[in-house]
Amino acid sequence: MDLIDDDALMAKAEAARGFAHAPYSRFRVGAALLADGGAVITGCNVENASYGATICAERTAVVAAVAAGHRRFTAIAIAGPAGIALGPCGMCRQVLSEFAPDGALRVLTRDAAGAIRATTIGQLLPAAFGATDLAGSTPE
Repeated sequence: MDLIDDDALMAKAEAARGFAHAPYSRFRVGAALLADGGAVITGCNVENASYGATICAERTAVVAAVAAGHRRFTAIAIAGPAGIALGPCGMCRQVLSEFAPDGALRVLTRDAAGAIRATTIGQLLPAAFGATDLAGSTPE
């Protein structure tokens, strides 16, 4: 059972957005990842002058969560600038699917009007590439 509702998780993502380092695009994004057991781990986008070294808010949250010992997640909220509907990029969808092989991870975003929209990573990335696609591999 989740200990935080969608509005509260989105509020944490919006707060994390304030920490974004986006001097080039000025497109600040925050994410709040809900782990099993109720822990919320936040992340923000961190840009770099070498653009390929930039990391999105969603992946920052996943990396922080894994570094803190979390491996199972139930939801992620993603907050971008007001009035802009956004979803996770393809790379973030792939990373999120790594921790939700059943596709059930809930993904919360806001539409352009500001309403929270919910979907799943499975809907955003059907037939995701995963551990079972690697011959002879066994996931941790």
